[in-house]
Amino acid sequence: MSTTDHAPTHSAPQNAHAHPHPGVVGDGHSHGTRKSYLTGFALSVILTAIPFWLVMGNVIADTMITTLVIMAFGVAQILVHMIYFLHMNTKSEGGWTMMAAIFTIIVVVIALSGSLWVMYHLNTNMMPGHTMDPANLM
Repeated sequence: MSTTDHAPTHSAPQNAHAHPHPGVVGDGHSHGTRKSYLTGFALSVILTAIPFWLVMGNVIADTMITTLVIMAFGVAQILVHMIYFLHMNTKSEGGWTMMAAIFTIIVVVIALSGSLWVMYHLNTNMMPGHTMDPANLM
């Protein structure tokens, strides 16, 4: 049995943690840059302000169209958050983040359509013959 230590046969690169692209890890996962975070923030503010203006300014007379436009802005904002803040893309983690994105979209569609369905039926079925006339209250 030999008492001498054996040196490793391979040597690690001197700058193992340096990457040619800032903010990108070796597996393709992006950590984002200041510019991407500011872009995501600006888009989030815009996608919040426009629906607020649509409702408060009563810009669209039909409430159903207003609701659909606001839902579209909500879906766009979810996508902005997933791309700019959660850094979901097809390259990172072997495509699992794309599967998570698809699952998120399915859950959002189910939640939004279910919520609208419940609110519509509650509105039409709750006390259909009851009126809030002050003369009937006394």
